[in-house]
Amino acid sequence: MSTVRDMLTELTGTPEFAHDISDDTDLGATGIDSGDLVRLILLIEQRTGAEVTTEDMEGLRTIADYERFLADRNGTAAHPDGP
Repeated sequence: MSTVRDMLTELTGTPEFAHDISDDTDLGATGIDSGDLVRLILLIEQRTGAEVTTEDMEGLRTIADYERFLADRNGTAAHPDGP
């Protein structure tokens, strides 16, 4: 399971983020609260040490976007999601 999916599930208490939402689904279209998206950014910064700027946030729409962002910041490959 991806790091971002784990964080979304933790923040929302909604396991659907771990199983039902595709990597390319716009998170805003899932009904996730904008406050949860802000908390996701804060959690990412806290747990990974990656600074997320306002400019970065504009390009973060999907789980895949967040995973690529983290991979770029950490110099590692994104964690692919299993079937």
